[in-house]
Amino acid sequence: MKRFKCYIFFLLLLLSMTAFGFPGEKQETYTPSEITKVVFLGTGNPSPDPQRSGNSIAIVINDKRSYIVDFGPGLVRRAAALSPKYGGHIEALSVENLKTAFLTHLHSDHTTGYPDLILTPWVMGRDEPLEVYGPEGIQEMTKHILEAYKEDIRVRLYGIEPANNQGWRVNTHEIKEGLIYADEKVKVEAFLVEHGSWPEAYGFKFTTPDRTIAISGDTRPCKNLVEKCQGVDILIHEVYSYKDLKERTPFWQKYHPQFHTSTHELAEIACRIKPKLLILYHQLWDTPNDQLVKEINEIYHGKVVSACDLDIY
Repeated sequence: MKRFKCYIFFLLLLLSMTAFGFPGEKQETYTPSEITKVVFLGTGNPSPDPQRSGNSIAIVINDKRSYIVDFGPGLVRRAAALSPKYGGHIEALSVENLKTAFLTHLHSDHTTGYPDLILTPWVMGRDEPLEVYGPEGIQEMTKHILEAYKEDIRVRLYGIEPANNQGWRVNTHEIKEGLIYADEKVKVEAFLVEHGSWPEAYGFKFTTPDRTIAISGDTRPCKNLVEKCQGVDILIHEVYSYKDLKERTPFWQKYHPQFHTSTHELAEIACRIKPKLLILYHQLWDTPNDQLVKEINEIYHGKVVSACDLDIY
């Protein structure tokens, strides 16, 4: 009986190590790409942290094409900061070139930059409609934004300002799981995640000429994300500190695990997905970046970084 119990113990240990990754297991090395860049236009959350603009990421191909994910406040100015006009080197982030965008869900910290994304690039010269892909409700939101700014649009079009009649327009596409977008540069797949009481929240997987990149959006630990993102080159995932959660009030201790992912939970997710690079974003509260990485490394031993605004990977 004693020998049988030992056998069962080692069998369970082997299964656990297979599922979560052997301790110290070497991950594939991540090397920067000359083709694909991940640009963090904003890594923030609902708190108005001056150092972190609202949630927004740009996937950039050959510095010529950009694909925006989420529309947190400040995204247009963050993009401009990296454009040639303002001393940067990424032509795709010139404001008039912001033409294709994807929305994970309708929470305000992901959408209050949406009017800016519609109107400012038009004022600065975008001469074609913005293409937007998002969950059910994005069409209604877009309709009301354009209605709210109809007087601004009218004056710009029919006053003495030389505005074009296309760049203010928006083509909205309400999405479901699966392939939602493809062109000669990228393929974008959407997958459902679990974000508390939101009926629809999505993550996205981008396939570029030389990278696969998964973006979690806001989510608690989610089996669907693990299944859809196996072996991606880069996993970009939201996070909060499991240690700092203990300092929150009972209400927030109940709330956050239903809507978001702790460092230890994310470490276990990363052990299953095995990305070459794990990037933390949408970091809740004011937890220092090095603390978040340290908490992840207690379980996961692959390469981890915690992103700041205007970081490029």
